[in-house]
Amino acid sequence: MPDLYTLSEDPLDLLKKMIATPSFSGEENDTADLIEAFLQQHHVFTFRKRNNIWCYNKYFDPAKPTLLLNSHHDTVRPTKAYHFNPFLPFIQEGKLYGLGSNDAGGCLVSLIATFLHFHEFENMPYNLCLAATAEEETSGEYGLKSVLPELHNIAFAIVGEPTQMEMAVAEKGSMVLDCTSFGKPGHAAREEGDNAIYKALLDIQWFSDFIFPIEGDLASPVKMTVTEVHAGLQHNIVPGECDFTVDIRFNHSYTPKEILTTIQNHTNCQIKVRPNLMKPSFIDGYHPLVMAGKKIGKTTYCSPTSSDQGWLEVPSLKMGPGDSARSHTADEYIYVEEIRSGIVTYIWMLENLFSNHGQKKTLVVSDNYYNC
Repeated sequence: MPDLYTLSEDPLDLLKKMIATPSFSGEENDTADLIEAFLQQHHVFTFRKRNNIWCYNKYFDPAKPTLLLNSHHDTVRPTKAYHFNPFLPFIQEGKLYGLGSNDAGGCLVSLIATFLHFHEFENMPYNLCLAATAEEETSGEYGLKSVLPELHNIAFAIVGEPTQMEMAVAEKGSMVLDCTSFGKPGHAAREEGDNAIYKALLDIQWFSDFIFPIEGDLASPVKMTVTEVHAGLQHNIVPGECDFTVDIRFNHSYTPKEILTTIQNHTNCQIKVRPNLMKPSFIDGYHPLVMAGKKIGKTTYCSPTSSDQGWLEVPSLKMGPGDSARSHTADEYIYVEEIRSGIVTYIWMLENLFSNHGQKKTLVVSDNYYNC
């Protein structure tokens, strides 16, 4: 079993190498190579499909259920607001800076360290499957979704995303709409044409103002945000088309079909739903994994963001070091101590899970966990 120094320092070095290696979604081949080599150096037999790497504990027992430890190694593209090279990792005042340090490199290397800690344990009540996957940031076809059919007997999962090591027991689903408003082109100097931008503005304003009915004291079950607008050829032509994109997050209160029907009944634009719609996810508040986290003082909450949890058909918990507020921002960082603490917390939590295996729970399940 690796010692505590190895558990923290080796993954930290791996994270620095990952930061220094561009790994935009769909272009993660080099970081996949790094992760695969790192695991093999630690005597772990690995599997690979495209840029996804996965492996199992040494004494894998096909008769036992498997706990999936998953996080991603792809990143978004860096914003122009960075004050330094996003691919040049450095530590300053306890912070490790660099693209992907917080989302989700710190989570991934912490889960890798946790997996290595348990890798050679015998007689565990659960198998462990570690999966370092690709294309999370774009909900791509060749990320976690593509390897799930190949994983053995997955019963439940921890998905590593920055949550300050608190437990996200539910997260909203995600649906993206590509919308087009149509007008008629004309010369801007004359009274001709039908400006598609003005038509789009009416629908955009509706997306901004509309509130889906709120149930009881719950937060809004559907959040719609216009995130991109594209129109026009040049300054003196009335645009005949205006394209805009809408990001939608939703919980179990509404189905995607119900949301789409409401939108179609209130807008005039042409709407196309992008593939790879992400479902809301949920884990019971009294699931053994959640109870193991509560036992060590972790709290639960509902996450407004989406992740690869949306691909899973099994109960899953989103949890990891770092802070979601830093994700996709300029000058991204994670505290080194967050990584070290994250490793210890993951290990402590799984030790509690393993020690409580087989104990029956008689508590009543609350439906409130569905409603984030």
